[in-house]
Amino acid sequence: MRGDAVGRNRTGVLEFAVLGLLYRTPMHGYELSKQLNMLLGTFRALSYGTLYPCLNKMYAEGLIAREGDEPAGAPRVPGAMGSPRPARGNGRPPGRSKIVYRLTAEGKERLQDLLADAGPAAWEDDEFGVHFAFFGQTRADIRLRILEGRRSRLEDRVEGLRVALARTRERVDSYTLELQRHGLEAVERDVRWLNELIAEERRSEASGGSAGPQFPAPRTEIEDPDTVRGTTVRGSEKESS
Repeated sequence: MRGDAVGRNRTGVLEFAVLGLLYRTPMHGYELSKQLNMLLGTFRALSYGTLYPCLNKMYAEGLIAREGDEPAGAPRVPGAMGSPRPARGNGRPPGRSKIVYRLTAEGKERLQDLLADAGPAAWEDDEFGVHFAFFGQTRADIRLRILEGRRSRLEDRVEGLRVALARTRERVDSYTLELQRHGLEAVERDVRWLNELIAEERRSEASGGSAGPQFPAPRTEIEDPDTVRGTTVRGSEKESS
């Protein structure tokens, strides 16, 4: 029973991700699969066998449309897209044309409903990452509610991990203890990150920003190895060495 519920929830997350990506731009199946893998992460890696049944369902419900011809000589079956065979070296399934998928008006409406959902499901591991990926299309008040809900979930998890660590400290070996500490530190780090995001959202709201907070770009420059080691070496000293 629980396994069925988890499966339905993950299918819903996949549909949400497909809708959000196709809202940005129409895509063919292979490109959509690559984007989904980057969005959802390797822990939930997708295959054609996972993606195409989802696309079939969304197509049947009128959430997406497709543009492109079926492969030459293939029988046309109304409403069916089929399951592609493994990809060739060019990355496309053999015998299939590059069918492009795009959102319909119904699909855009469904996406807006999903983006507006800030309930407890959006705070959980399965859904939070997808919601966060589409925060640029989400209202500021919804973003803040999701972030605060996620923080509440993780704070509860931190408390549970601390209690478990205290109880098992004397009954487990050092490696198991270190693994528990590592898990606790990872969740605590996520809580600190959420605190920073919530503070930025509130500052942006107070300043009247509608596009959300602006985060600093990641550093890409290569640092001087002497600086990294905590030492400063003058040019003449470098040359002499």
